[in-house]
Amino acid sequence: MRLLALELILSLLDVRGHIPRFDDFRPTPATPASAGMVRALAAAIAVFVVLSLAIWGTVGLAISLL
Repeated sequence: MRLLALELILSLLDVRGHIPRFDDFRPTPATPASAGMVRALAAAIAVFVVLSLAIWGTVGLAISLL
């Protein structure tokens, strides 16, 4: 289940299956900084949501066991 969630996050970030080779690093025009910031913010939000749900689930399980 954990690997499925990780694959989902990586596919949403469009980094799944990308293995760079030496010829992949050709000079290209620089992308706007805002696009990189949006992608970094989306990744940070995804990590925060996953961690929050994990903590919420753990606390809920602990409460139900008491």
